[in-house]
Amino acid sequence: MAIPQLIISMLLFIVLFFGIGFLLNMLLRSTWIMAVVYPIIVIMIVDNVPFFNYFSQPSSSFQALGSDLISLGSADTVILISGLVGAVFAGVAIRMLRVRGYQMF
Repeated sequence: MAIPQLIISMLLFIVLFFGIGFLLNMLLRSTWIMAVVYPIIVIMIVDNVPFFNYFSQPSSSFQALGSDLISLGSADTVILISGLVGAVFAGVAIRMLRVRGYQMF
């Protein structure tokens, strides 16, 4: 992956998950909902195992998840971590706004 493409992808993931996280935190009156949900989203992005197999066949599903996570490239890992940074920034922004007296919904 080229460096400009990596930088743009990182910025898009930061902005995407900041926006989604900010809206969810505001609507659900929570602070860290997107930071908690983000690992589930990463699992859905990375893994090819159907969701219900984690409950019906947990050992093979988690082994497949582990091998899929290990086989990620460094660029993919950096992009996914930047999405987590955006989700955490959304929680920090909501917290700072609430401390300063803004009541969202």
